[in-house]
Amino acid sequence: MPHSTTFAGHKSLHKNFYLKFYCYRGLLFERDDVLKLIPLTLSTQETSRKWVPILARIGLTAKGIIYCVMGAVAFMAAFKIGGQSENNTNKKGIISLIQHQFAGHLLLALLIAGLICYCLWRAVQCFTDTESKGTKTKGIVVRSRYLLSGLVYLSFAVAAIKILLHSSNDDGGDTNQKFIHELLSKPFGQYLVGLAAAIIAGIGIYQMVYGLAGKYKKHVSGLHLHSSATAYLAKAGTIGYVARGIVWLIISWLMLKAAIYSNSKAAGDTNEAFSFLHASYGSVFTGILGLGLVLYGAFSFLRARFEHFKTA
Repeated sequence: MPHSTTFAGHKSLHKNFYLKFYCYRGLLFERDDVLKLIPLTLSTQETSRKWVPILARIGLTAKGIIYCVMGAVAFMAAFKIGGQSENNTNKKGIISLIQHQFAGHLLLALLIAGLICYCLWRAVQCFTDTESKGTKTKGIVVRSRYLLSGLVYLSFAVAAIKILLHSSNDDGGDTNQKFIHELLSKPFGQYLVGLAAAIIAGIGIYQMVYGLAGKYKKHVSGLHLHSSATAYLAKAGTIGYVARGIVWLIISWLMLKAAIYSNSKAAGDTNEAFSFLHASYGSVFTGILGLGLVLYGAFSFLRARFEHFKTA
């Protein structure tokens, strides 16, 4: 009988011990202290998550500004307004145009900050899977697309920083042409450039389908689309995505020509794309496409205002 009493006593002692202490990796912590830390940890996580929508809103605003400027310049170039030309629709031209406005250096610095915010937001989407895309093949592809989008606008920010600091040693050449020249010099270079052209064409087709199918509407779920005024605002998404898709398709066509003829000078970025459009289809179509890009920029502003951004 004494033996059973001792055993019961040990059980009671163990129970009290585990109620009072918590063991983690061989270290003992008082449970009261651990329980006090849990709300603090959760509060810290909530605070850090609040930065995700802020990054997204600032980033999308910066992206919208870029497309509004690009589209406006393309429209003006199409009709020879204000001395603008298609050569100003690329990265360097847009940065230079902003820099030469009133308080241009400040505007450019704000744009750089916004683009960095955009890149950080896309990185968060990719690495923390805030959109719940998962780790299967389709999910990895979508998350990689988020990261690629961020890197594209980060390169824009880096170019702007170089110009802002007067440290750019760019000779004015086309970065796409330089990249393709490097690819063509590699083994199977023409095939690599052809593959890149196919990927860009896929992006262009996806953008057009995304706009025509109205899938973009999920980004502005906070906007009441039932009224006629807001419905017209949302239509900017359709026109904008289609216009952006057309530009991607033209860039892919120029890249494919570079692959076929093994000539990097046949490729180009947005300025060559608009020059090709103007030469092939005239001022009216080029101007309409420019306005489409302005609408895409405007839709980015709508997203910044009304989209519900996931944090986890």
